[in-house]
Amino acid sequence: MACVCALSCVAQRNKNHNFEVAKNLDIFNSIYKNLDLMYVDTLQAGEVIGNGIKAMLRSLDPYTEYYPEEKSNELKMMYTGKYAGIGALIRYHHRLKNVVIDEPYAGMPAAEVGLKKGDVVLSIDDSLMTGKTTSYVSSRLRGDAGTSFNLKIRRPSTGKEMVFKMTRRNIKMPDIPYYGMCSDSVGYICFDSYTESSAKEMRRAFVDLKKRGAAALVLDLRNNHGGSLQEAIDILNLWVPKGVTLVETKGKMKQTNRAYKTRFEPVDTLMPIVVLVSDETASAAEITSGSLQDLDRGVVIGSRTYGKGLVQVSVDLPYNANLKLTTSKYYIPSGRCIQAVNFKHSGGGYTERIPDSLTHVFHTRLGREVRDGGGITPDVTVKPDTLPNIALYLDNIDSTEVMFDYVVNYIATHPQIAPPTEFHLSDADFEDFKQKVVASGFTYDPMSRKKFDELVKMAQFEGYYDDAREAFDVLKEKLKHDVARDVERHRKEIQKIIETDIITAFYFQEGALKAAIADDRLLKEALRILSTPSEYSRLLAPAPKK
Repeated sequence: MACVCALSCVAQRNKNHNFEVAKNLDIFNSIYKNLDLMYVDTLQAGEVIGNGIKAMLRSLDPYTEYYPEEKSNELKMMYTGKYAGIGALIRYHHRLKNVVIDEPYAGMPAAEVGLKKGDVVLSIDDSLMTGKTTSYVSSRLRGDAGTSFNLKIRRPSTGKEMVFKMTRRNIKMPDIPYYGMCSDSVGYICFDSYTESSAKEMRRAFVDLKKRGAAALVLDLRNNHGGSLQEAIDILNLWVPKGVTLVETKGKMKQTNRAYKTRFEPVDTLMPIVVLVSDETASAAEITSGSLQDLDRGVVIGSRTYGKGLVQVSVDLPYNANLKLTTSKYYIPSGRCIQAVNFKHSGGGYTERIPDSLTHVFHTRLGREVRDGGGITPDVTVKPDTLPNIALYLDNIDSTEVMFDYVVNYIATHPQIAPPTEFHLSDADFEDFKQKVVASGFTYDPMSRKKFDELVKMAQFEGYYDDAREAFDVLKEKLKHDVARDVERHRKEIQKIIETDIITAFYFQEGALKAAIADDRLLKEALRILSTPSEYSRLLAPAPKK
């Protein structure tokens, strides 16, 4: 009898739910029909209904997204990492009111024909690009592979206008922009994204490093936003035996419940591994770092990762549209889900970060304590270097183009530079940059002055200001905005940004990464751990029982 009652209650709930769905869809349909019939202006159905769809999805989670037919290529590129175009990063230059070439990619059409950083995009075939947005120009540069067009640019260093015949090509940014030996026995792989065939690319790199003598590995997953779950499994399979369950997905529908196991014989199950992570390490990159941690197969160092424990699938919709839909959560070998945020859907939707006090303890294969919620906590925490406020403003083209223009001029006046690991700006070069910053009228919002103004207001509110006015005046003078002084004070950080941009222009991303790892604090810590076997073993051992 109790079973019958329970089934009856479930059936009633389903009936009520289905009625609410049908009712609200009917209301939505009726609202739009009345708007289309009687609204004072003519409505664009795709725009109005599209906005309604986007608002609905925003109340769920940030990963469930609608892609109409005209944007379906964006979703395809997300999964495959491929698009057809010229292979260059572009950006909008506010002073010129034009899109400019920012970074041609190595081996791509843009680099092959000779486009350079700073080139101003004037026209594509007969269409003028003057004053157009970055997205507008980007959509014209892309197209079907094999199609050609004439690109007209103006080179700022000479003022000369040039026309290049461009042929679009299938472009895929490398998932591994750089790998190599960072000591006689330690290999290094910088891994950017989990797209189609990235596991094969990782296998080639790892096998090559072993041939070069690598007896240990540093896997750099900092700022890797993830991608394909299956690619993550196949990458882990390089270091984990065949038949090991690495991830389980669990959702509302039975079809989304699945266990992902390693499918092949591994390449090396013994080599010591250190994984570098950051707060932007997410999704499939967290599966990789978290699984290596749970299996005690590697040491994770850096800062706590992003905390994306949700899985999305692509659903085909009518008229060639697509829906990227969150269907399940994933659980790594210890059984934990590292999702950091709960998405609440009532009342329009809001997010709630899971506090550390509400996370649960799980255990690695050897018995070390790890926790769910809030991403992957590293075995060794190393906080990343922070940029001073002025450096952030100088590097932001929405604030000023003075650094961008300096780099463009430097490239024009220097046909070649020293190798990436040896290149540095001279004292005279940096002084020239500093003077250009001052002459440009550059200003920025120093945080210390903002906090000072807040302190003054609070002192006035509490009645202390008049008694302390003299001290406030002295402090105000010391915090006086002096751009030249601030540039000099933060020379190390600012100069590093400029040097990286210049190196990228000559040696592309690979060169920039070679230069960056030379004084990378996290990498140095990884090398220290790998050079001390007892330290590596200690980090993987469970804490002694009390």
